[in-house]
Amino acid sequence: MMIRGILLAMVIVCLALGEQIKHHAIAADAGRAHSARLQVVPDLKERLARFKEVQMPFHSEGLSAREKQLVLKLVDASRYLEDICWRQVDPEGLELHKSLEGSSNPQDVELRRYLWINGSRFDLLENNQPFVGSTPKSPGAGFYPQGLTREQLERYVKDHPEKKAELYSPTTIVRRHSDQLEAVPYHVAYREFLEPAAKDLREAAELSSDEAFAKFLRMRADALLTDDYFASDIAWLQLKRPKFDIIFAPYETYSDELMGVKATYGASAMIRNEAESRRMEIFQQYVADIQDALPVAAEFRPSKRGLETPMEVVDVPFRSADLGHGYQAVADNLPNDPRVHEQKGSKKLFFSNFMDARVNYVIIPLARYMMSPGQTAKVSEEGYLLGTIMHEICHALGPDFTHNAAGEKVSIREAIGPIYGGLEEAKADVVGMFALKWLVDHGVLPKEKLQEFYASYVAGNFRTLRFGAVEAHGQAEMMEFNYYVEHGAVRRLDSGKYVVDYQKMPAQIEALAKELLQIEGTGDRARAEAWFKKYDVIPAELQASLAKGKSVPVDLDPIFSFPREVK
Repeated sequence: MMIRGILLAMVIVCLALGEQIKHHAIAADAGRAHSARLQVVPDLKERLARFKEVQMPFHSEGLSAREKQLVLKLVDASRYLEDICWRQVDPEGLELHKSLEGSSNPQDVELRRYLWINGSRFDLLENNQPFVGSTPKSPGAGFYPQGLTREQLERYVKDHPEKKAELYSPTTIVRRHSDQLEAVPYHVAYREFLEPAAKDLREAAELSSDEAFAKFLRMRADALLTDDYFASDIAWLQLKRPKFDIIFAPYETYSDELMGVKATYGASAMIRNEAESRRMEIFQQYVADIQDALPVAAEFRPSKRGLETPMEVVDVPFRSADLGHGYQAVADNLPNDPRVHEQKGSKKLFFSNFMDARVNYVIIPLARYMMSPGQTAKVSEEGYLLGTIMHEICHALGPDFTHNAAGEKVSIREAIGPIYGGLEEAKADVVGMFALKWLVDHGVLPKEKLQEFYASYVAGNFRTLRFGAVEAHGQAEMMEFNYYVEHGAVRRLDSGKYVVDYQKMPAQIEALAKELLQIEGTGDRARAEAWFKKYDVIPAELQASLAKGKSVPVDLDPIFSFPREVK
């Protein structure tokens, strides 16, 4: 039986690779042509201008030769996850990107850069419409067979319940085998990249003077080759103020638009900012109290007392895979495994160099176009930072699981489906602002700062709204903004600028937090989809106001000290 299982897995992998090779060959033939012969959108130069190139250098001053070598080894390991991520999201886009390598033709250079910014042929800012070619984006990306629908997969699982766990696993790709659907584990499908990545992590461990970090690196190397990240996630949370750290796993599921469960690999090498990290630790002691105070039934707010809530402010000299494309995160809350949240907690990471760049190049300049002068003056880096801190903390607050009709625990991600990404980002936003008000009410933060927090929050909304309602963060903040406008907490002036009603905002934040927490707690997919359908429409007057700030970049295009590479 075991031999038959191994042979079946090998057949499935061969079929999967054969399917990819066929697609790659088609893309490569197209890519060999000069980009002028491809169907490229005519406004590519204008689209590129929406992303500001920002230098993110590797500050190696003060590091020993051994520590520099450690960082370089982590960077090398991260490149292998880049190789996998492209194949997960858009393998044909990867072949096109590679075919343009070495060309000095300006059109080729521009197209190659925009492919990298999006990590695919599909424009994040244009509802994932193709900017080269005419093939629409497949909701299943590289995770599922072409043409498979959600309804077909759910019907198959209903008929074959014994396969549900493997088909819904966040770390398998789904392939057809005759008339059957089979799941290929990531560690099998991507072994050619994961083995050298694991080798790099083990070599990095030999360079580390931090025994706990070295142990974690070895555990994470093992996890890459088994897809079992639980033990290494626990070890990661237990690190005590590590000087060096990494994100290195398949965590986020935003790219799976079919089922919302398949995770893309992401990688980030990080160096701790000791002074700022110490300053953030004050918030750790209030996490359990905020959970207890959430405006929702007790069954949806399990106790967080005794759980780990480490916070790190870090400089990021390199990131890759799903962390290197599209939306450039300034913070993260990981891991995403609800079992880890329930038993241990989660880690909150704040990327200082990305945070500084976003506020200075995007948030404050855009606020000048979108908000009244008096309120623009209240938008601050500190206000935005604190909102971001609470956003990341609140990803881990609220319900950990929902339950099915039989009373069994079910992942909220699985219950809600593809809309989960937007729902969870909105919950973290809104509950985060509820938490800031709680900290003010309890004397942890000064009362006179509350208006600054609200102004900075709404200013951040304007930045994210320009991603559109397809990207999870844009989807979330579009819903939030429309809700506040509907309830009078945000108003549009005759000038086309917007103002926050500071008196109404607290009550509306609490009401919206309650709604989102209840949706997650009940796992009500229909309610979630109806809620976002109602509020995820960009009003024409908002579009007109946003157009006035079109000279302000939408996001960052980070340029690291290490070259961009993908194989």
